Amino acid sequence: MAKRTQAPGSDDSILVIGLGRFGAATAEALTKIGREVMAVEKNAELVQAWSTKLTHVVEADATNLDALRQVGAADFTTAVVGIGTSIEASVLATANLVDLGIDQVWAKAISVSHGKILRRIGAEHVLYPESEAGARVARLVSSRMLDYIEFDDGHFAVVKMRPPKEIQGFTLAESKIRATYGVTVVGVKSPGRDFTYADPETRINSNDMLIVAGHVELLGRFSSRP
Repeated sequence: MAKRTQAPGSDDSILVIGLGRFGAATAEALTKIGREVMAVEKNAELVQAWSTKLTHVVEADATNLDALRQVGAADFTTAVVGIGTSIEASVLATANLVDLGIDQVWAKAISVSHGKILRRIGAEHVLYPESEAGARVARLVSSRMLDYIEFDDGHFAVVKMRPPKEIQGFTLAESKIRATYGVTVVGVKSPGRDFTYADPETRINSNDMLIVAGHVELLGRFSSRP
């Protein structure tokens, strides 16, 4: 029997399945940015722990299609499956959400084979949080990058970084970054000032912060310059 604390109140609410580390962190982050979240978790202790931190918490087994129907899962257009301890439970929960007609299903995968199964049963987006986090940290610690966002295709990224010495004191036109490195400086932040869009006459100083976009491999080369 599913046990529901409160009902979601808006059409763009997000359904989160599982309140383990990933699911709970996702639900909490969504709440902080103002999205309404309903979390579904079968562990009563986790439901109790998160009932005071999240607006809507439901005690139910997401592998049971009838239980999901009972708590109103079909009313959502976006769902995140954060189950990682059981591939079987993850696959069943994802399949149930797809069967309920939820348009956007994001599902956590713990392996490539797990991810392939999730995609085949209809998950719109497959997430690999552990491996993605490891790759992101590796890029940050091995370069001048301060932050790094890679897009779905794995080829394009946007980074926040300090400028290499060879472009300090020069305008973007003078340093010819795009021609030399194949990347584009999108914005610049100088100390005490807001980020501004970059143009050819933007002069780069040693203590500036850059937003740079481009192919992952080319960004890696540029950010590794001394």
